[in-house]
Amino acid sequence: MQLNIKSETGRLREVILGLPYSNGPVPTLDETFDSKSYESVKNGVYPTEASIIREMEAFEAVLKKYGVKVHRPSLVTNCNQVFSRDVGFVIDDKIIVSNIIPDRQAEIDAYESVYRNIHYKNIYNLPEAVHVEGGDVILYNDTILLGQYNFDDYSSLKTARTNRLAQDYLQMIFPGKKIIPLNLRKSDTDPYEGILHLDCTFMPVGRGKAIIYRDGFINPRDAERLVRMFGKQNVFELTKEEMYWMNSNIFSISEDVVVVEENFTRLSDWLRKQGITVEPVPYREISKMGGLLRCSTLPLIRD
Repeated sequence: MQLNIKSETGRLREVILGLPYSNGPVPTLDETFDSKSYESVKNGVYPTEASIIREMEAFEAVLKKYGVKVHRPSLVTNCNQVFSRDVGFVIDDKIIVSNIIPDRQAEIDAYESVYRNIHYKNIYNLPEAVHVEGGDVILYNDTILLGQYNFDDYSSLKTARTNRLAQDYLQMIFPGKKIIPLNLRKSDTDPYEGILHLDCTFMPVGRGKAIIYRDGFINPRDAERLVRMFGKQNVFELTKEEMYWMNSNIFSISEDVVVVEENFTRLSDWLRKQGITVEPVPYREISKMGGLLRCSTLPLIRD
């Protein structure tokens, strides 16, 4: 397999989609990995396996509608495998296998059936001290936008997934790319105040457009820098409520086609005004586990 990912919006050809089956029991509060799951468990609204299956099947149907080849990981029983973006990510022709939190290590092995089709020289296993997950890595032209949390309490926060060493390691692998680190607000228990990954507060879309929630960044200058990069007239700014429902976590099949959760009506109207085809799918139940459409995918090949 010749991997090729250089952007978030190039025409998608092959992708890994997570699995909705055998998710195991509802976690306890202590077992949750993010603030949205924490809230869902606390309020007794954690999604059922039937609802997860229904929503992922709807997403898969849209991908196949556009001729995308969909790969799936092997099944690990009693394991939540919905969010394949956490497990790895592709930049150019290389796949980086994430150092996900130890409680989720079983998920990594389920991707062996895909990895064996990739030349071993293009597979990078991170050193133990380097932490980065795919949701914190966004590609735009020759720039890597990297969500991180570079503070002393990093190790005490479950939602701090990408550290400062990730920037150095990625720069070593991709010396020709510019890496822009962006520190994100974190909370393990309040989904209105914490950002799990960069794609939960920012996302390029279409041709030179972007979606952003400014208050997701610790430093306001980081948000302003992103707005300047795209031009204010090309940026859709999210409200706190829209961030809570993860409106930025859409998934582009191409510059002209975007998959969006069906309740994102204000965003969908804006996208259509930009000349983008919107494919709405139900994904609200899955969002209660802390991720959405982009989180469920690991793109392998784009034009």
